Amino acid sequence: MAKIQVNDLTFSYESSFDPIFEHVSFTIDTSWKLGFIGRNGKGKTTFLNLLLGKYEYSGSISCDVPCDYFPYRITNEDLDKTADELMEEWKPGVESWRVMCEIADLSVDAELLYRPLRTLSFGEKTKVMLAVLFAGENDFLLIDEPTNHLDKEAREIVKSYLAKKKGFILVSHDRDLLDACVDHVLVLQRSSIDVQSGNFSSWWDNKERADAFAKAENEKHMKEIGRLKGTMQQSQSWATKGENTKIGYDPIKEHDRTKNARTYISSKTKKMEARVKVFEQRMEKQIVEKEGLLNDVEQIRDLRLSPMKHFRDRVVETRDLSLQYKDAERPVFEGLTFEIRNGERVFLQGKNGCGKTSLIKAILAQAEEGEKEEQSFSIDGTLLTAPHLKISYINQDTSHLHGDLRMHAFENGVDYSLFLAVLRQLALEQAQFEKNIEDFSEGQKKKVLIATSLLTPAHLYIWDEPLNYVDVFSRMQLEKLISEYQPTMLIVEHDVRFREKMATKVVEL
Repeated sequence: MAKIQVNDLTFSYESSFDPIFEHVSFTIDTSWKLGFIGRNGKGKTTFLNLLLGKYEYSGSISCDVPCDYFPYRITNEDLDKTADELMEEWKPGVESWRVMCEIADLSVDAELLYRPLRTLSFGEKTKVMLAVLFAGENDFLLIDEPTNHLDKEAREIVKSYLAKKKGFILVSHDRDLLDACVDHVLVLQRSSIDVQSGNFSSWWDNKERADAFAKAENEKHMKEIGRLKGTMQQSQSWATKGENTKIGYDPIKEHDRTKNARTYISSKTKKMEARVKVFEQRMEKQIVEKEGLLNDVEQIRDLRLSPMKHFRDRVVETRDLSLQYKDAERPVFEGLTFEIRNGERVFLQGKNGCGKTSLIKAILAQAEEGEKEEQSFSIDGTLLTAPHLKISYINQDTSHLHGDLRMHAFENGVDYSLFLAVLRQLALEQAQFEKNIEDFSEGQKKKVLIATSLLTPAHLYIWDEPLNYVDVFSRMQLEKLISEYQPTMLIVEHDVRFREKMATKVVEL
C-alpha cells in the first residue's frame, strides 16, 4: 500500500501566534487502521484538513491516494433531502449498490437512504454516512469522532463495523473503540509525535514505562545538578575570598605578607575563577543534555472538588414515574423507580431518545426553588428532591456558551483566577484565555463546562454527556477526581470504560 510522508510540517492559524505543528515529520501506511490520539486543541482535526488540502502550510505532505472525510457536511437545506440524493455530492462516483452492502453491515435497513435526513436520529445519520464513506475503492478514510452522542447499542455496532475495516485514520477519545478497531496509533504528545504499532492500551502501557524511566532519570539529573551547584558555590566563595585579599591587608594579622604576595594571590585567584567557570560550563552542559527529558511525560494533574453532603441521605427519589411530551401519543418512559443517595454515582443508560435528558430536566425543575418555568412535558408518578438541594449541572449542549472566560466566570459565580487554574490543569493552553469561547473547539468548550461545575459547590452533580469531544487524558483526570472525592452524581455518559470505573449504580431507561 501507499505511504503518507510528512516532512518538516509547520502550520499555524492566522489568528494565532502559536504554531499547531512545528517542523513535524513522520510516515504512515495507508493500509493501517490508525488511531489518532492527542489532547484537545493539539491539531488532530487540523491535520485531517491538511491532508484534504484545505489549508496552506510549509513543509511537505506526500499522499498518493485520495482521502475522504467523515462526517460529511450537512446544510439546513440538505436536511430535507435523502442520503440517496446527497451521496453523489458527498462521494463523487459512489455506486448505490455498494452503499446498500455497507448499510447491511451496519445493521440498519436500506430504507434509511430514502428518508429525509431531518427524520433520522443522530445514530442513523452516522451509520448512513459511514456506509457512503466505505463504499468507495482505494480511498484513505479520515474518520473524526464517529461515536459522539451515540448510545451504547449504536456504539457497539459502529465498533464492530470499523473493526472489520482498514485503511483509515480514526480520531477518537473512546478507549474502548480505539482498542477494538486500530492496529497502529499516531499520538500528538506534548512536544513530539509518536507512531507505534498496537492499540491505545498497548501504547499507554509503553508510555507509562517510558515516563517512569524519564522521571527516574530526571531525579538523578536534579541530584547531580544540586551537587554541582553546591560545589560551584563553594568554589565561587573561595575565589571571592582570594580576590578580596589582593588589595589591602592587616599588618598585625598578616605580618609575614609582603607586597610581592599580591602577584601570587592574583595568579591563584585566576586559577580558582577558571575552575569555577569549568564547573558552570559542566553544569550547563548537563542541563542542555537533559533538557526536554520530561517534555513528553503526560502529567495527569490532580483536580480538586468540594462536594457538599446533604443532611438527608436520599437526595432524589422516583416511584412509578412516567414522562410524556405534550404533543406525543405515548410516554417517553414509564414505571421508572430509583433513588440517589449521598455518595452514589448513578448512571442513566438507554437508547438515544429514551428520555435521559428529559429526566434530568425534570429533576432540575423539581429542585428549583421559587417560580418554575413551564416545561414542554408532563410527569406522572412521584419525583422528589431533597429540600434546598444544590445542583451543579453540565449540559450536553455547548451552543449557549458565548463571550470571554472572564464573562463566563462572572455569569456563573465562580472565581476567575481559580477558573483559569482549573482550565490549565485540564491542559487548556494559555493562548486560549484571550479568545472568545465561541472560537474554542468542542472539546475545549466541554472543559469550560467541566471547570465551571467543579468550582460550583453542590450536593448533587448532574452531568449530561460531559465527555463528548474531551481527550483521553482529561477523562483519566476526572476518573481520579471522582474516585478520590466520591461526590453524589447523576451522569449520562456512553464511554464504557468511564462508566465501568465510576458507576455505583446503573439505571436503564
